[in-house]
Amino acid sequence: MPNFNFIVHHASLVVADTAASLKFYCDILGMQQTDRPDLGFPGAWLQLGAQQIHLLELANPDPTTGRPEHGGRDRHIALSVPELAPVKAVLDQNNIAYTLSKSGRQALFCRDPDGNALEILQRA
Repeated sequence: MPNFNFIVHHASLVVADTAASLKFYCDILGMQQTDRPDLGFPGAWLQLGAQQIHLLELANPDPTTGRPEHGGRDRHIALSVPELAPVKAVLDQNNIAYTLSKSGRQALFCRDPDGNALEILQRA
């Protein structure tokens, strides 16, 4: 069996309003926007170390309602941080709901303005 040594380069999320998403990802979570080529539709790229999140402002084929309350039971992107407490504090300050990991790990799940689930976990 081949071993291709895959490394995640980026994950893409469909969003309804790039500006609103940038407020969440950049202004609240502190991510950094990076250059993006003109792809013929609105969006933004966010740099997270060597990886990226691509925000795609396109018609969403997925329902935004009826999703599980706990993002761990939905498809999600997992991001790690050195300390989870400051993330909780900024989410609380901005009235963004989250649930704690059911596994007992130092992790939480929240959703962006479009219902995309994010897991944020503290590095061991």
